[in-house]
Amino acid sequence: MFVRVVRFTGVTPERIDQLVARIKEAGGPPPGVRTTGLKLFFDEGQGTALAVQEFTTAQDMEESAKVFEAMDPGETPGTRTSVDACEVKLEVTA
Repeated sequence: MFVRVVRFTGVTPERIDQLVARIKEAGGPPPGVRTTGLKLFFDEGQGTALAVQEFTTAQDMEESAKVFEAMDPGETPGTRTSVDACEVKLEVTA
């Protein structure tokens, strides 16, 4: 599995609520995005958010990143400050 972790600053509760509603309404990822999962984390105290997007292959992640890069910044939770593209080496669940 591969993940793309994106950090945002300047995030407000209202913006997170709007984004969550839009994602739920869409019923799936944007066209061209081959994600198998999404986790969205929000730290209201710091005004930051993390989007963790899961992919089956590195190629799916790379091709989907092109779609994300072309998105209007108004479609994101805040100002993107970093992007990490990683292979999952260990996942432990209880």
